[in-house]
Amino acid sequence: MKARIHSFESFGTVDGPGIRFVIFMQGCPLRCLYCHNPDTWSTKAGTEYELEDVVQRVLKYRNYIKNGGVTVSGGEPLLQIDFLIEFYKRMKQEGIHTCCDTSGYLFTPHNQPKFDELIKWCDLFLLDIKQIDPQKHIILTRVKHDNILRFARYLSDHNKAMWIRHVLVPGYTDDKNDWIKLRQFIDTLKTVEKVEILPYHTMGVNKYKMMNISYPLEGVEPPSKEVVAMARAVVERGEYDKTS
Repeated sequence: MKARIHSFESFGTVDGPGIRFVIFMQGCPLRCLYCHNPDTWSTKAGTEYELEDVVQRVLKYRNYIKNGGVTVSGGEPLLQIDFLIEFYKRMKQEGIHTCCDTSGYLFTPHNQPKFDELIKWCDLFLLDIKQIDPQKHIILTRVKHDNILRFARYLSDHNKAMWIRHVLVPGYTDDKNDWIKLRQFIDTLKTVEKVEILPYHTMGVNKYKMMNISYPLEGVEPPSKEVVAMARAVVERGEYDKTS
């Protein structure tokens, strides 16, 4: 069992609860305008690793992540779901908390049996909902959001813990009506443990230059503190006028 991996981080603090070993898988079917890791897009790049090699890399840091765990991110980790299933099995055998950071885009009724196996071994899902408006979602990511919302409902129906994340991008995800619709959708889910607004940043711009790719959000600045605070009030805490 092998996987194509972009990189490893041995001391992650924003990828789930506690200190975590983070594995960034190679390949992604989305093309989010604000993506800061374009080097993870290609399914042919990265380095191929054997399952046991990855397991041993994690176990070297067992003492550091004992109150956290391991998170598989990307790219899109679900592109390599067979590897994920076997890797998470090994982690649970070692008593390590498991987490998957995903868009959920690859979930379909056709491949649900694979997901039924995956959720046996994955403790927590970090689910990125990019845009609740269907047309704006296509503009932002180049794909529809049907499978993503379907995956959120699937996790809820199967009592799997999830954190919902939403990137706040000026001009793309800063409409209060969209925030309200997103919060209303979140409120239909029963296993959401945390909701996070992540302010857009420009830290990935240099990667685009190095790869000779034009940066799609050239000139877009990070949101103001005031807008971030408003988004957090609505999306994270559900504070909006429910009578209108």
